[in-house]
Amino acid sequence: MTPSNPIELVAAGLFAIALVHTFAAKQFERLSHRFPRHAGVFHLLGEVEVVFGFWAIVLVLATAALSGGDEALAYAESRKYTEPLFVFVVMVVAASRPILQTVGGTVAMIARRLPMRTPLATAWLGLAAVPLLGSAITEPAAMTIAALMLSPLIFRPDVPERVKYLCLGVLFVNVSIGGTLTSFAAPPVLMVASTWNWDSSFMLSVFGWKSALAVLVNATIGAISLRRHLHAAPAKDAPSVEVALPAAVVFVHLAFLAAVVALAHHPVAFLGIFLLFLGFTQAYERYQNPLIIKEALLVAFFLAGLVVLGGMQQWWLQPLVSGMSPKVLFFGATALTAVTDNAALTYLGSLITGISEEAKYSLVAGAVVGGGLTMIANAPNPAGVALLKRGFSDETISAGGLLLGALLPTLVAAGALMLL
Repeated sequence: MTPSNPIELVAAGLFAIALVHTFAAKQFERLSHRFPRHAGVFHLLGEVEVVFGFWAIVLVLATAALSGGDEALAYAESRKYTEPLFVFVVMVVAASRPILQTVGGTVAMIARRLPMRTPLATAWLGLAAVPLLGSAITEPAAMTIAALMLSPLIFRPDVPERVKYLCLGVLFVNVSIGGTLTSFAAPPVLMVASTWNWDSSFMLSVFGWKSALAVLVNATIGAISLRRHLHAAPAKDAPSVEVALPAAVVFVHLAFLAAVVALAHHPVAFLGIFLLFLGFTQAYERYQNPLIIKEALLVAFFLAGLVVLGGMQQWWLQPLVSGMSPKVLFFGATALTAVTDNAALTYLGSLITGISEEAKYSLVAGAVVGGGLTMIANAPNPAGVALLKRGFSDETISAGGLLLGALLPTLVAAGALMLL
């Protein structure tokens, strides 16, 4: 594992610094309160969504200093930014009022018929059904809808931090494994599906049913932890689903979401649809809530930074992955996913020639199981962080708190995918 040029070594160092920065982001937020004179700088450095974009810019500047500006720009322009662009678009569309009210209304209707208190049933469905819906509408869309639906219900000041971190871990893990019922919804599966000829029927029969069981168990764990804290939730904090919208407006929004999902790998097409969506929301502004443009842009900036920094980690990641036996590969992929995007990990695995079927399964299973451990482990996680961080102390999510909160649901997912 030797870098081919000094830039790759610099990139590995900056990647490590970005990881440390991610775990220290909450400390920067606290420094902004201690030193109000420099609060702006500390607040910026405390924004977790800014971390990888910031260090990616540093990498481009370092490349320019060592190899020249042309090479730095050539590298930055050679990266594929389809995923960051898609996450930006699908977050904004999925968070629109007609989509949220449709999903929220359906969940509320089902929750009232379950044999438990309605707030608890709503939380359980938000942690179980919506992540599984990600197999149809993609994981980033499911994360956006689940986060906005659960935010006023679970992520409130009166709910203990430890319970919120457990539920956050459950949500992140369930979204990561909940997209494995099809071959197009989960980024780590998408990276290998065409190369290894894995279609949706294969995913459902080999991965999907196991993941669904783990999602249900994890959601139940989350609901049990919440049982003492949801009954006192003020009525105004519950997701509002009563305001009626014209059926035509709802249909158009659902059509926009379906079109964006169907064209997820064609940025020119889904960006064009997004512009039409913006025009429609402006024309029918009375049926809209403010679009989450800022939050979605921050998430896209984070993911674009991960694309730039991650593109120079292949020199040490691929030999590490290819040198593992299938059983070791499962646990190795789970651990490596915590420090690198799981889609990048499975993509590197797809480049390995002669990889066995058992190793293929172990790599993808480990990658999706570890998808909830950190903010960078799975592409939808930054979206969840951006939408839920205001419910935590200092309005930031601790990387250590997320890691601890995700351990139990990760073990449940690992048991389902390795033992069943």
